Amino acid sequence: MDYIYHLSNASLTLRIVQYLHEYANLPMQFMTVIHQVDGWVVRVTMAIPLTAQQEGDFRAYLNELGFPYTPSISLKMALWALETGQSMVEVMRRYQVAIVSHGRPDRADIEEFRKQFIQGLGYCPETLA
Repeated sequence: MDYIYHLSNASLTLRIVQYLHEYANLPMQFMTVIHQVDGWVVRVTMAIPLTAQQEGDFRAYLNELGFPYTPSISLKMALWALETGQSMVEVMRRYQVAIVSHGRPDRADIEEFRKQFIQGLGYCPETLA
């Protein structure tokens, strides 16, 4: 089961990573984090379906932070390519997307991306706050 959400900034994305680490009882298979000009796209894929209670709780949490997102065809293809084991670099080149993280949720990947992006720009855009 996939949960694909759009979030407005990096802090909200980091909150999802923290939530997934704290609630290790969720059967998460992988998480993909993509940065876009207007925010972040987060895809959380579960290894097995959640119980009704787990799904309700998880969706409620995600809805507090962002909104369900329907990716474009190009982004769907990029997500599929990652799922089939293609390298992040190859997928980024082919589909022109900024993949920040794929696999186990890692706070350090997101924070490092944010740091390097801000250094390159010389200021902090709202999406990286």
